[in-house]
Amino acid sequence: MADTRWCCTVCGYIHEGNTPPDCCPVCGATPDLFEPSAPAPTPVKAVPSKWRCINCDYVHDGVAPPECCPVCGVGPDQFEPVEELEKRSANYVISGAIVIIGGGIAGLSAAEAARSASPEASITLICQENDLPYYRLNLTRYLAGEITVSDLPVHPESWYTEQRITILSDAEVTAIDRSARIVTLKRHADLCYDKLVLAMGAHPSIPPIPGADLNNVVTLRTCRDAETILRHSRANASCVIIGGGGLGLEAAAALARRKVQVTLVEGFDWLLPRQLNRAAGERLAELAIALGITLICGARIKELKGDAHVRSVLLESGESIPADLVIIAAGVRSNSYLARMAGLDVNCGVVVNQHLRTSDPDIFAAGDLAEHLGTVYGTWAPSQFQGTIAGMNAAGGEAIFAGIPRSNSIKVLGVDLFSIGTVHPDDASYLTFEEEGDHYQQFIFRDSHLVGAILFGDTSIAPKLKKLIEKNISCAELLSGTSDAREIRAGISLMA
Repeated sequence: MADTRWCCTVCGYIHEGNTPPDCCPVCGATPDLFEPSAPAPTPVKAVPSKWRCINCDYVHDGVAPPECCPVCGVGPDQFEPVEELEKRSANYVISGAIVIIGGGIAGLSAAEAARSASPEASITLICQENDLPYYRLNLTRYLAGEITVSDLPVHPESWYTEQRITILSDAEVTAIDRSARIVTLKRHADLCYDKLVLAMGAHPSIPPIPGADLNNVVTLRTCRDAETILRHSRANASCVIIGGGGLGLEAAAALARRKVQVTLVEGFDWLLPRQLNRAAGERLAELAIALGITLICGARIKELKGDAHVRSVLLESGESIPADLVIIAAGVRSNSYLARMAGLDVNCGVVVNQHLRTSDPDIFAAGDLAEHLGTVYGTWAPSQFQGTIAGMNAAGGEAIFAGIPRSNSIKVLGVDLFSIGTVHPDDASYLTFEEEGDHYQQFIFRDSHLVGAILFGDTSIAPKLKKLIEKNISCAELLSGTSDAREIRAGISLMA
């Protein structure tokens, strides 16, 4: 029985054993970059030659971070250093068929990790779309005209050939036969598997609004959706966006740049209600209005009206908003129907354990589809990390996903935003420190531990803050003088 759990300080991978592993199977870190659960000396860090974006996990090679992340557009202060370490193959298995359903970041990360762990395995990646796996985060940048469609794919087609990963595009899975280990597809031959990874992602949530089935009522989830929106985004056209979360705001800003008359309707009383408190959300509203976006918060949609095409949006208040186009950005729901039909345990998502195994030991799940300890994360970075863990374990590994605090680092309406952990304290057991000036900051403590934070405008301390919260830092540790805590402590001292 293992005596100690060792945590990789680079990527968070958990290893069980009396000593750390020779090499982290997730990121390639050497043994000196692992720390035990008991206090241990901080590992000596190498001079950074790689930088990871804390928002989208893009890795940049160089002695300094880039001026702008080419994937999600955040600035250099949103990068954290990563040591340049040799990535080694774990060689868990030498053969076997690994089938991955889903071409999003979770599925692609699973394929990458499985190939790294098992050079001889047969790996097939099934994609429902007719495109190579692409950066879904960049769809709003594509709408804004900042990038072209050729910039969207994560890897060129040649990469899949070089990695010996078979990619099936325009492939729809209709059934999973667990007893025979067969995946049935439309337009392609059935596939046998030894291990299966479910990474089907999620689909847009459509509220039960009368008229939601009219023409020109769309969602934004795929490249095809973005192209549909662009066809209707002529200058001075009227567009109503339902939902004031990150996707709705980014879409609104993108279309406003194209001179579309945008009205954004949010049912909550402020913008980004899941990530921000009222103070920060109201600051964001001022920026949206300055861009020409009309905001209506605290409103409910009664009906979408029109003939064959949508013509207006009727609110419960009786107000009618002209609309040539309506974009619904009201969240997503896991694509769990295949797992349900296969008889797997499903709650909001497919239930997985710490190894991302489902109730069938030969089937794993990752990304927007997976529910771990009651949480479906639904964002890019956790999906990428879960995909890596699932791919490694499908190749015979026993990597552990221990869960991570919810965090969001985005640039919306030209402002940098970061939030993590608890941002809506619901009782008096929480202690908050808040600063309102040129920038906005809030730090939340509970039981003498830092449990959440919001940064608005200046997010330069976000990487350190993320690390401190993920390590469950206490007030005593925050005051101990460690380098990671110094900037956070200074900020809180100014507020106190």
